[in-house]
Amino acid sequence: MRSVHTVIIGAGSAGLSALRQVRQETDDYILVNDGPLGTTCARTGCMPSKVLVEIARDYHRRRRFDEIGIAGAEALRCDVPAVLRRVRALRDRFVSGMIASTRELAGDRLVAGRASFLAANEIQVGAERIHARQIIIATGSHPVLPQRWRKYAPRIRTTDDIFEQADLPPRIAVIGLGPVGLELGQALNRLGIHAPGFSLLETIGGLTDPRVNRAAREAIGGEMTMILGAPAEIEPDGDQLRVCAGGSTEIVDQVLLAMGVKPNIAKLGLENLGVPLNERGLPAYDQRTAQVAGLPVYLAGDVNGCRPILHEALDEGFIAGGNAAAGSAVPYCRRTPLRMVFSDPQIATVGQTQAELKSADVVVGEADFSEQSRAVAAGRNQGLLRIYIERRSGRVMGAEMAVPDGEHLAHILALAVQQKMTVFEMLQMPFYHPTIEEGLSSALRQAARYVPGDARPAERLLCESRAEPAVC
Repeated sequence: MRSVHTVIIGAGSAGLSALRQVRQETDDYILVNDGPLGTTCARTGCMPSKVLVEIARDYHRRRRFDEIGIAGAEALRCDVPAVLRRVRALRDRFVSGMIASTRELAGDRLVAGRASFLAANEIQVGAERIHARQIIIATGSHPVLPQRWRKYAPRIRTTDDIFEQADLPPRIAVIGLGPVGLELGQALNRLGIHAPGFSLLETIGGLTDPRVNRAAREAIGGEMTMILGAPAEIEPDGDQLRVCAGGSTEIVDQVLLAMGVKPNIAKLGLENLGVPLNERGLPAYDQRTAQVAGLPVYLAGDVNGCRPILHEALDEGFIAGGNAAAGSAVPYCRRTPLRMVFSDPQIATVGQTQAELKSADVVVGEADFSEQSRAVAAGRNQGLLRIYIERRSGRVMGAEMAVPDGEHLAHILALAVQQKMTVFEMLQMPFYHPTIEEGLSSALRQAARYVPGDARPAERLLCESRAEPAVC
């Protein structure tokens, strides 16, 4: 047996973030990793999917060429094998960079193998037993594949292998219309593949506001078939698969599952921690400290099942690494929740959602982008933005949107929520014309009308003297 100060299990984004903190306090650590290096984001998640989304968006633009005076669009075609080669080439570039960073950070303290807990401060990797004063679990997650569908595995795809194919068949059903399913489903349809989407929920992309959800469904539903509100079932149909839900049936060549993720905890030995495990097989932990039940054990990243988003994984690794290195569980203030879907229009939720604010006294500012000047000029005039303002104080509490370039509006609103800004303070910002951001200004002005006078600043504001802009 050897002894070290800290063991980090998992070399993904959270594990590497934790390692950077641990290295600042001690060089007595090891990083244990089972499987290929390179992080989920770079290898199968954020980055390859965004390459596909960007290519699909470029190809989709050809549909407007005749309208705007560009001839010859009918001669364009999509070479799907070439598209996939491009996705893999850029994917490999991102992965190689992460592998190099991992090896540089960990050096000779990188141990390849599967770790299993023997006790709260002891693990086994292969034939070696390792005692550690602190242990960080950052093993990540994997896509859900229900047991009843595993018999169809040759025709089932997830983000783990969808990009590895040399070509894509003409028909691919997408089950699950959260961020992953919505992004890839729309992209596949734009590339000329018939990719109907199925979801047990009536909402898409993680939205909770019915009005924003309706706008998103209308916009994206014009490009892809969506069967919502009913469980999907898969049945064989000769050499193909039949997907049925809510009275609708689609015959497809493959099925892309995007039903969420499960933590990578198989054979990790969490039962040997000596604390209760929940229905997912995980121990209770504090999100502000990352500590598990008072033990010298920390959970970080997708494995904890809390916020499976890259910047959250980095934050959780930071918290776990800092606390493990110091040997004390110090609580950290978490960032404003920010979630995005890179569909078109882009979907985002910021701060508290409508569902979370349902019992609060809020006013809502709304902007319809069908007549928003910059969106009209770009031919992308669809979608809806709704901002939630606390009535008593005028504070910005959150927002939901499905709008063009929503990622930029979402970042502005996340800053406003984080800084506890009021609607009036936001309206004191300059809004350049013509920009998509002017839609945010419209929603803020609408909400400000319903905030009571005692919440307004004593001095007159520029935003109050500004007339509503004319529709161009």
